[in-house]
Amino acid sequence: MKAKVIFVSGTDTGVGKTVATAAMAAAIGARQSPCGSPSSVAVYKPVQTGASPKDDGDIDVIRRLANPHSVTEGVRLYPPMAPVAAARRDEVTLPTLAEHAERIEQLVHTHDHVLVEGSGGLLVHLDDRRGTIGELAALLGPRAVVVIVARSGLGTLNHTELTLEALRHRALPIAGLIIGSWPDEPDDIDLDNRQYLSSLGVPLLASIPENSAQLDPSAFRAASPAWFPQLEGLVG
Repeated sequence: MKAKVIFVSGTDTGVGKTVATAAMAAAIGARQSPCGSPSSVAVYKPVQTGASPKDDGDIDVIRRLANPHSVTEGVRLYPPMAPVAAARRDEVTLPTLAEHAERIEQLVHTHDHVLVEGSGGLLVHLDDRRGTIGELAALLGPRAVVVIVARSGLGTLNHTELTLEALRHRALPIAGLIIGSWPDEPDDIDLDNRQYLSSLGVPLLASIPENSAQLDPSAFRAASPAWFPQLEGLVG
């Protein structure tokens, strides 16, 4: 079945989730839709935290690098904290999971693919009812799959295994793993970890080269499809 909604979560914060989302959006957007035109891709970020008024948020990075058809966010909060704590400090009421799901449904009706970038890891609370990105994916039903972005270095094996276990426990479809920042000069730990991550029973979709966000946007979009050799299996 065609993957209409791809949820992108991380094993931790700072693992390269935003750049991985941008790369996936660019790679999918380079494909042809069934009608022969470029695939229409929308990116939605339910909750953005830690974005100061002077700095780009995640959707701004994705817009600059990938330039998908649509890039939107549910709410932007300035404290660099988890969503519930940041909303409390900003005195903002967080949208409910149902409200996020409704916005995603609207995008599904007007785009070939919708990418939803989470905040931090899979079980970070997105609202005051302890709702998570995993529960949001469940609300979208069988059309939704989850991609996990992981580190390459020390600690990644445990974090990745725990995240996969949580997804399987919730019966959420796992589309694959992405290494969010693959070093130019990988050491033995990086190489061994990548081999291990490729043996977990889910596709290793991509290893995004480190510092990819520093590329010129046109170069980033041109390079992205080659980073996803198994893209066809992801999008249907």
